[in-house]
Amino acid sequence: MNELVAEFVGTAILILFGAGVVANVNLKGSLAKGSDWIVIAFGWGFAVAFAVYAVGQFSGAHINPAVTLGLAVAGEFEWVKVIPYMIVQVLGAMTGAFLVWLHFMPHFKAEEDDGTKLGVFATGPAFPNYIANFTSEIIGTFILVMGILFIGANDFTEGLNPLIVGFLITAIGLSLGGTTGYAINPARDFGPRLAHFLMPIPGKGKSNFVYAIVPILGPLAGGALGAAVYNAIFLGSPDLFLAIAIVFTVLVLVLGVFLNKSILKGEASKLM
Repeated sequence: MNELVAEFVGTAILILFGAGVVANVNLKGSLAKGSDWIVIAFGWGFAVAFAVYAVGQFSGAHINPAVTLGLAVAGEFEWVKVIPYMIVQVLGAMTGAFLVWLHFMPHFKAEEDDGTKLGVFATGPAFPNYIANFTSEIIGTFILVMGILFIGANDFTEGLNPLIVGFLITAIGLSLGGTTGYAINPARDFGPRLAHFLMPIPGKGKSNFVYAIVPILGPLAGGALGAAVYNAIFLGSPDLFLAIAIVFTVLVLVLGVFLNKSILKGEASKLM
């Protein structure tokens, strides 16, 4: 299988199972409705594990632009392949989102709350604050990429690595996910959010693209920083990428300050 096709398929599998468990737990009429956060966290963990099992032998199963960027920063992936990987990851995520909509179509029609419908596909903050939301996504993805590099540095029984990565995703969701819904993956959020915008979902409401920059830039900054810190501290080989990743992260947080003042302040004034 071609590596770009593999990334497309792997990311589609990720979203089919990941967004699928969110739909299963939250949409009206689902027999699993109300199963709660722990089911969602494990569902996403298993989604990652099975996606990696499916395509890892062909493409490395990044299924996440932040992982692709992080591995390139770590020197374990060719820079020339970064953008093509990211593009097919987004397209795969859109495809997975479309399959979730097809599967749960009667439930989307029955569900009255537009926020619940969007929440199947895209993340959102518990408390809207761009600085805090960027920080949550940066920390979560920092741990994700560094954790993946930790796992890769150890010897496991053959075939066990994808399951360990899945448990890492579950751990992030259980421990850190309640602030922003732990996108920790730009394709996982932007692809399904764009699909939500394009698909004829009854009563779907807005796709909240005003927030979409957080699960894009936050994970990219966190992934790059996690890989650069791993190289500097655990491999003892700091390089220019560490400085670039730190500057990138700071710029993202500065952007958060600006967005708080321009967007959130503007929205608050409309309510007064």
